[in-house]
Amino acid sequence: MTGIVTSPAKLSSHLDEGLVAVERAMLEVTDSQVEVLRDASRHILSAGGKRIRPRLLLLTYLALGGGDVTYVAKPAAAIELMHTASVVHDDINDHGILRRGRPSVNAIWGRTFALLTGDFLFTAVYELMAPYQHLNIDLARAATALVEGETLQASAVKNNTFTREVYMDIIALKTASLFRAAAVIGAKLAKADQGKINALAEFGYNVGLAFQIIDDILDIVADEESLGKTSGIDVRQGRGVAVALAPNGNGNAQVIDPVEAIKRKMMEGDTIDKARAQATLLVNSAIAKLRELPESSAKSALEELALMVIERET
Repeated sequence: MTGIVTSPAKLSSHLDEGLVAVERAMLEVTDSQVEVLRDASRHILSAGGKRIRPRLLLLTYLALGGGDVTYVAKPAAAIELMHTASVVHDDINDHGILRRGRPSVNAIWGRTFALLTGDFLFTAVYELMAPYQHLNIDLARAATALVEGETLQASAVKNNTFTREVYMDIIALKTASLFRAAAVIGAKLAKADQGKINALAEFGYNVGLAFQIIDDILDIVADEESLGKTSGIDVRQGRGVAVALAPNGNGNAQVIDPVEAIKRKMMEGDTIDKARAQATLLVNSAIAKLRELPESSAKSALEELALMVIERET
């Protein structure tokens, strides 16, 4: 513990150091002797990404007085590996051929090796989290919720029950739970009191909900080059915010329409505006929870991270 970081320059230095340590931890833990696992893991990790989840953990830790970013790098890396594993598996289910601006693991190595790579990334999380004892419970709960959310989504599409309410349940489980875990683990590593841990849990949860809503909007309105992944999958498969908030029906009623026709329909109505407004409300609610924190550059950076979620275009 070194006290609250008040200097923007010092915060930037700490954050950069932490993110470098996160990348190093992910590369070290995925250095398999099995060539295809090593190469496929390197492929998806070297593509970069927003790293918003480890950034959230690091900033939470720093905002609550933590100072040893190398100590928290492994939990931050574990959070990112869990997310990365889930997108590798997503690309199998979705037949996605583009991820983070390059061919997906599924597109290069095929479904079997993509499945095994996702499994490998998930198991690497255990090694990273082994020294952190009770914090494993927080991450395990997020992992369970992630799988439950993906399963609920698949079930809703199959059974023609994809509604607004189900959509919110899905994104709470598959996305917001991992954001919440990142914030909670960061707060606990900084030895924050329970009131601050609870506030950061709500912050992470609401930011995660908003993140997924915006992600689903971008799946409708962004092209693949700017998005960095295969676009239109959610609409094609009868899921996502456009389907859940469509004014005349649920998922499977929309699947039979061409993707571009559905996109035009969504853009012509007020569905996108309503979804963006909901995401904005969630982010404002998240930022309000930061009142529990002392003023610092890290707190300001958490506010900026939340606003970035609803302002991003990729």
